[in-house]
Amino acid sequence: MRRLILAMAVVFAGTGAVAASVGAQTTPEYKLVLQDHKFEPATLKVPANTKIKVLVTNRNAMPSEFESADFNREKIVLPNSTVTVFIGPLAKGTYKFFDDFHQATTGVLVVE
Repeated sequence: MRRLILAMAVVFAGTGAVAASVGAQTTPEYKLVLQDHKFEPATLKVPANTKIKVLVTNRNAMPSEFESADFNREKIVLPNSTVTVFIGPLAKGTYKFFDDFHQATTGVLVVE
């Protein structure tokens, strides 16, 4: 009986370790700042075929809307706040994004 309990403990410990290692994988994180109605950086380079997390911070006094028709995302960013946007995985290429409330404010996501 002890051997059975010990064997079960080893099996459960092993599956827990696998689950922990899967959960430990992290999503690459990038930062974009909206300031003076410009994206900083205006060109963001990211890896292909990888889901990424982009933290968009609005340092303007007015709300903004981070948007891209190219990778189908839109999210309102209130003044002096940060939102998280998950993107991808995307194939290699160039994808445009903009502030929908101030459409002259544009940027490019370069997927390499």
